[in-house]
Amino acid sequence: MFGLGMPEILLILAIALIVIGPKKLPELAKTLGRAMGEFKRSAQDFKRSIDMETTLQDIHPASPDTKEVNRKSRQEKKDKDKNQQKSEQDKTAPPEDGPGDDSEAEPENDAPSKGGTGDKKS
Repeated sequence: MFGLGMPEILLILAIALIVIGPKKLPELAKTLGRAMGEFKRSAQDFKRSIDMETTLQDIHPASPDTKEVNRKSRQEKKDKDKNQQKSEQDKTAPPEDGPGDDSEAEPENDAPSKGGTGDKKS
C-alpha cells in the first residue's frame, strides 16, 4: 500500500489526532472509509464493463456489412426525424396569403355558360 510501513502509518495517525482532534477523528475516519469503499466499487464496476465490452467484441466482431447497415439505419432515422419535425412545423405555421391562394376565387360551375359552349346541338 504505497510503500508505507507500520511506523509511517502510526506517525500519520498521531499527526491527524493532533491536528483534527479526538472528537472529529472517528467521524473523519468513517467518512474516509466510506469514500474509499465507494471508489473501489466504482473502479470494479468500470473494469467489469470494459471487460464485458471487450468480450462481446471478441465473440461477435462487427463485419463491414453490419457497420454499413447500422450507418444506413441511423441515417434513415435522422431523415425521418427531420421530416417529422418539418411536417409538424408546417402544421403549426399560419397559411400564407399569396397569388396561389384560391380561397377567394369564384367556384367552378359545371353548367354551360351563356356563351353556348355546352354540348347541346342546334
